[in-house]
Amino acid sequence: MVDPFNRSSSFSGPLVPRATRRAALGLLLGAPLLSACAGVQQSLSQYSNSEPAPAPAGPPQQPMVAGNGQVKVGLILPLSAPGNAAVAAQSMKNAAEMALAEFQNPNIQLLIKDDAGTPQGATQGAQQAIDEGAEIILGPLFANSVPPTAQVARGRGISVIAFSTDSSVARPGVYLLSFLPESDVNRIVQYASSIGKHSFGALLPNNAYGNVVEAAFKQVVAKRGARLAVFEKYGADRATAARTVAQALGQADALLLADDGDSVVAAADALTAAGANLHNIQLLGTGLWDNPRVYASPALQGGLFAAPDPSGFRAFSGRYRTRYGSDPVRTATLAYDAVALVAALARTQHAPRFSQETLTNPSGFAGIDGLFRFRADGTNERGLAVMRVGSGGSVPVAGSPKSFAA
Repeated sequence: MVDPFNRSSSFSGPLVPRATRRAALGLLLGAPLLSACAGVQQSLSQYSNSEPAPAPAGPPQQPMVAGNGQVKVGLILPLSAPGNAAVAAQSMKNAAEMALAEFQNPNIQLLIKDDAGTPQGATQGAQQAIDEGAEIILGPLFANSVPPTAQVARGRGISVIAFSTDSSVARPGVYLLSFLPESDVNRIVQYASSIGKHSFGALLPNNAYGNVVEAAFKQVVAKRGARLAVFEKYGADRATAARTVAQALGQADALLLADDGDSVVAAADALTAAGANLHNIQLLGTGLWDNPRVYASPALQGGLFAAPDPSGFRAFSGRYRTRYGSDPVRTATLAYDAVALVAALARTQHAPRFSQETLTNPSGFAGIDGLFRFRADGTNERGLAVMRVGSGGSVPVAGSPKSFAA
């Protein structure tokens, strides 16, 4: 396999700084997976990626085109959706165009469609893009908009790479390039097991996010041959579940707390109030722990969580600020990596460039946030780092893997 950034390689990479080249072209299919953010700051509302709440929306954006390559690619974003959705969409659009600029002479043309954050808008945008010759669809962002987009694309044999974090909308041919809770849970439990933790407990929210984490957690604990010592879920009242967990902590050597920043601090405080000494057990978390509230919590100091290596997002953010004069949203890297991926495949693959076989290559790809690969069922697997909580932020204790074989 050829490293596209090795000077001895026959691959002709773009004439931009090495760090930028690696970000833009590290997604080359079949290349050795290269080294990869502030961790993933998802809220639970972002996890569901449901439609935005009713609110005044902006005027619909007219279809736009970026790039002048021969391979046409649809990009569907909620550019005129209400509230923060439009802000995120604009940042993702900027990142997509930045990927084009950093990938020298990409042979793609982005057909940018505004779905206004609705399934109807996504259907219309997908149909327009395909009618205009799109060979693959990138987006949409909201979970409710993915199935209608997929239905339009499936009728024409076209793959979709969507940005929703709701794995229930993934399908063969509909791939999610997002930060899925399952990857976080698998990585952190596997790491804890590797350092000698064999008896696990969990205290999770009783919501959609908690349900996904529960399924992944129980599966990976069983797969590692570990013991499930205690498991509880909570709603608005954390105290009862916290008391049950606190009473059983003597039987566990690791405890998973998976919730957003404010709520995970409240869960830890409820455990402490119930008599648990959290410094006598290894606390584990997901990417939602990348939050100032977590770092400021005395109870969570020393806790471990899985997240992308921070260096990739820091470098990306610096280049984004230079170009656009503002900070990117955290999900902007998804749009960047999606465009870089299709640009690399357009350069290296013959038609059909974006087939299931191509997109699910087990070697995977390397992007801003490190390694990722698509599974046949449409979900993804990411190569994540393990971070330790400290009062000043987080520090890596285990780096991202260099390949999925590792």
